[in-house]
Amino acid sequence: MRIGVNVPNFGPGATPDNLARWAKTSEGLGFDLLMLSDHVAITSDVAKQYPAPFYEPVTTLAWLAGITTRIHLGTTVLIAPYRHPLLVARMAANLHQLSGGRLVVGVGVGWAREEFAALDVPFNRRGALTDELLRTLRTAWADEADYGSGRIPIWVGGNSDAAIRRAVRFGSPWHPLRFTMSWFREALPRLRNIADELESPVPELAPRIYLRLTGKPIDDPDRRAGEGTLEQVLEDIEELRRAGAETVLLDPYHGDPDETLRPETAWQALATVAAHRP
Repeated sequence: MRIGVNVPNFGPGATPDNLARWAKTSEGLGFDLLMLSDHVAITSDVAKQYPAPFYEPVTTLAWLAGITTRIHLGTTVLIAPYRHPLLVARMAANLHQLSGGRLVVGVGVGWAREEFAALDVPFNRRGALTDELLRTLRTAWADEADYGSGRIPIWVGGNSDAAIRRAVRFGSPWHPLRFTMSWFREALPRLRNIADELESPVPELAPRIYLRLTGKPIDDPDRRAGEGTLEQVLEDIEELRRAGAETVLLDPYHGDPDETLRPETAWQALATVAAHRP
């Protein structure tokens, strides 16, 4: 099973130097994947959680590809309705080639209404626009003579039944985000039922989980996956593996933008997991 890192590409600590250090640290610790989030217009609803500066993910990943050699690179998640599908197809195909085939494209529908308005994208069509992008990517990348992209992995992000259906319909790994293990256990039967309903295979799993190490066990039933003692975190990862997760992405951002000024704390937690990874 691959284990990756969600790198904060936003906030006061988001600088070229720190982003480069994140990439080199993640690769040096032996992690398999480095992923970035996506926002374009940092409207007030976005800024409450992910303040400026916000480094655009495709541009930043292209730069990080040049200063890494092994680690795979991806988006968690690229907000599908924000860009023309053919532009995404071209950028992703080029980045995949330039990085030596290391790209993973995670996509999602988005949630920030003010950002949709700023970009003049209809919020109520975000699901249809996401489906259009997924179809366009597959069609464009089939033209090897033009795009030369090979098989770029696509993950479908989101925790809703609509996201599950999208993953099943497009035959892409399902990428649920920051959940409790009890929620995940209840979601698995829904995933299988939707696959049966659509007469399609159950998609692979590529979950993104919280990472917060504590000195004492957390007994709260609402404990998020990846939160607690090292033993609890490793147990969560093992349960996800048994459930069929091919990749687990660790998200060490806890919600305070000032954390981005002190990445060493996150790196220590990542180093601890890396030293004990399955």
